[in-house]
Amino acid sequence: MSSKKAIIIGAGVGGMATAIRLKLLGYNVEVFEKNDYPGGKLSHFETNGFRFDAGPSLFTSPHLIEELFALANEPIAPYFTYQKLSVACNYFYDDGVCIKAYTNKDAFAKELQQKTNEPAKNLYQYLYDSSTAYNHIGVIFLRHSLHAIQTLFKAPIIKALGKLKMAYLFKSLNDYNETAFRSPKLVQLFNRFATYNGSNPYKAPAMLSLIAHLEHNEGAFYPKGGMISITNALYRLALKIGVQFSFGKSVQNILTQDNCVTGVIVDNDQHNAAIVVSNMDVYFTYKNLLNDSTKASKVKKQQRSSSALIFYWGMNKAFPMLDLHNIFFSGDYKAEFDAIFNTGLPFSDPTVYINITNKLEPGEHAPLGKENWFVMVNVPANNGQDWTSLEQFYRQAIIQKLNKIIGEDIASFIVVSEVLTPVTIESRTASYMGSLYGTSSNSRMAAFMRHPNYSKTTGGLYFVGGSVHPGGGIPLCLSSAVIVSNLIKDKYKHNF
Repeated sequence: MSSKKAIIIGAGVGGMATAIRLKLLGYNVEVFEKNDYPGGKLSHFETNGFRFDAGPSLFTSPHLIEELFALANEPIAPYFTYQKLSVACNYFYDDGVCIKAYTNKDAFAKELQQKTNEPAKNLYQYLYDSSTAYNHIGVIFLRHSLHAIQTLFKAPIIKALGKLKMAYLFKSLNDYNETAFRSPKLVQLFNRFATYNGSNPYKAPAMLSLIAHLEHNEGAFYPKGGMISITNALYRLALKIGVQFSFGKSVQNILTQDNCVTGVIVDNDQHNAAIVVSNMDVYFTYKNLLNDSTKASKVKKQQRSSSALIFYWGMNKAFPMLDLHNIFFSGDYKAEFDAIFNTGLPFSDPTVYINITNKLEPGEHAPLGKENWFVMVNVPANNGQDWTSLEQFYRQAIIQKLNKIIGEDIASFIVVSEVLTPVTIESRTASYMGSLYGTSSNSRMAAFMRHPNYSKTTGGLYFVGGSVHPGGGIPLCLSSAVIVSNLIKDKYKHNF
């Protein structure tokens, strides 16, 4: 039976999506999860009448979830519904300007002309180029392994190379955006997309401009019930098709023999399997589960992505000027990223992101007349900082910034307060140093240096999730599951 058995380590989004795909390939699949709940970073909690999504808050590329239900021949509606947003995000600047990023391109272009005098043609050209890059170059990164020889024959590489602009490789995202837009406000707005994989727009390659395609061409969406509904839908689908889950179960070791996996040890019991897929951070997979300090050290040498300090505030007031997604920009974006990736020092004017799901479902996530604020700032990955002091520092900096722009005494309305630091991110999700996206993309070759989705030395061992190719965030984790399942399908060609 072990030849037909696949074990998944970790019930994060990537782990559950891989479990579904392997089950549909004919494997008996069991998922071991150390926590007593599925979802990994995509979790939630409730306190005093307020509900909070604890992790990722932006939903794009719903087709990646729909694809799983289609493969399982299961109707998605009873499990999961969503709506398209008319405004992707509200952007607030220090000088009082507020830009609404409409998901309709014409409306967005009109808004930019009115607020910044940016010619509409600049936005249209940028989004056209972003779409072209995504649909030709991005597809290779998102649907294929960059490290497997079969990619040369299966992926449309020649066609993609025809769409490759040298600027994508040799300019930073910031330099590219400065040539695309006249207004510094627009440069800053589109620089922000580097943070979607925890990177520095002043170092990361211009190739990351393709990320804008997801939000501004395909659209931003809201899942009914909040982001936790994604976790619940994948979990319920996995159960429906027969995937087994064991919660509160930590994998201690991955077993190998003759350079092939043979199974895992869980609570001192051996579980045999010919396929093992780790959804755990690849650094901890090598260090703790394979006892391979050499490979762990190699992963450790790569720069970590940024982490986050997240405050969950129950607000005793509604704020009509805010929407589902809101960004309050730093007055000195470059200095902020310098602090995150270079000096590591606290930054007194951080960019603040606020997510309020109660805006879309009034009364469901907070009592009527109140709001559930998910308040996040980007910070360095954990390297032994005093996070108790930093928590207080950033709380004060955030409130000072919001007071100035919103014009209210924000602190006086906070009736519920919880916090998540890089330390707790690491302890809850086994993300090395609390980095949200594994390694950063702060170099031209970062995409190729990211760990592959399979082991080159141990047969049957695979890796999925945000710490490996193609990267972090929900769409990329779901894409990594596609890559892993295709690698396994191509290699083993089982017909059970």
